[in-house]
Amino acid sequence: MKKILIVDDEINIGLLLSKFLTRNSFDVTSATSGSSAMEYLSKDHFDLVLCDYRLEDTDGKEMLVKIKESYPKTGVIIITGYSDIKLAVELIKLGAYDYITKPLYPDEILNTINKAIETQIALNESTPEVETTSGQDKPKASKGNYTFTDEFVIGQSGASKDLMKQILLVAPTAYSVILMGDSGTGKESVAKAIHLNSPRKDKPFVAMDCGSLTKELAGSEFFGHEKGSFTGALYTKIGHFEMANGGTLFLDEVGNLSYDIQAALLRTVQERKIKRIGSTKEIDLDVRIIVATNENLQDAISKGRFREDLYHRFNEFSINLPPISQRGKDILAFAESFLQLANQELSKNIKGFSDEVVDCFLTYNWPGNVRELKNVVRRATLLTETDEIQLKALPLEISTYAKAPVLNNFASTSAENTERNKPRDLKNAALEAEYETILKVLREVNFNKTKAAKILNIDRKTLYNKMKAIDLDNK
Repeated sequence: MKKILIVDDEINIGLLLSKFLTRNSFDVTSATSGSSAMEYLSKDHFDLVLCDYRLEDTDGKEMLVKIKESYPKTGVIIITGYSDIKLAVELIKLGAYDYITKPLYPDEILNTINKAIETQIALNESTPEVETTSGQDKPKASKGNYTFTDEFVIGQSGASKDLMKQILLVAPTAYSVILMGDSGTGKESVAKAIHLNSPRKDKPFVAMDCGSLTKELAGSEFFGHEKGSFTGALYTKIGHFEMANGGTLFLDEVGNLSYDIQAALLRTVQERKIKRIGSTKEIDLDVRIIVATNENLQDAISKGRFREDLYHRFNEFSINLPPISQRGKDILAFAESFLQLANQELSKNIKGFSDEVVDCFLTYNWPGNVRELKNVVRRATLLTETDEIQLKALPLEISTYAKAPVLNNFASTSAENTERNKPRDLKNAALEAEYETILKVLREVNFNKTKAAKILNIDRKTLYNKMKAIDLDNK
């Protein structure tokens, strides 16, 4: 069980974080001051420190420097109530894994904590077999002798079978791979599946988000730096390439890298050597590179935003991940998998989904793909107190895809029920037509009420009132 130290002088926040992380299988200790936190660190080993930036007796920057100097094997995440890009850059240069602004969202903070611990494990090289998947993402044996994470669903649709075939084909090789697909299609899960079924499976899997990487941080994050190599470099930092040596480096949103960063990356990929910033010593690399993008890199090449030579270095093999809307009833397999994970996370025992929910899942177009489905299931699990998730637990934009939504002012929108139960008078006909028009416009604008009101030529208050009248606000 991984040990986390929370440092926050706001007792309520510390208590909430402690309870949440304990439910997610972490061993949590809380401190309300910098001095007490350092005392805890002197007596016990912690995998990660979650530290508020503003403390009564010190601040997060000072704490970060102290922790990195005295306990370099402990990861640090700084939490603050305001966003400051310059401060974020400074903290990450000093060794913080990440910088999170309040309010804290459970999914975001849990994901960041898991990745921070994975990265610190790879950095420490303290165990012969590096476990790089999160507490909710532990490897499991599946499909014969192959290995996948808990979140990887082995579907039965043609698109899923084709994806599986490509993963198992390229995994045993040393090929660099480009994963292409819409946002949220599960590119990191596929990258982990390739790694776990490769000869490198016992070596580190290191994920790096290029989408949030600034020019100032790029060199240090990719290649590391030596202590004193620039202002603020108070300790030696190992970069992601070095962390992943012997294993797999996953570069997410690689299309967002600036052109000069791409040039430095090309040299590293070609020469398979790096130098930490401030060092003259070359480090040999044996790293498999998997990159992911949700944009067409060939279009980016034609527009001068991506280097063609780097693209060809990455493109030894490419996989297109299908959107979840093209995977048929595999959507239900994903939903069941996410429900089991949510049950574990929330200590619940929900058995499944109602027929109306299943219908919505199969009808909705899922623009956010697997990521959106996972978030919807987790939210619904939290809201559900019975043993089955019902329509009312789904967000409005999804629940309105039920086949027969029931309105307050008439029994059903189906022609059969309306004919049987209500007279076809003009008032009800107008209400039904209004319902269909409002619902159609809301779907078109992805339930942005401001845009919908503008298209409908009414103000937001009128739209809210009409939605309330036809029971759209409570779905």
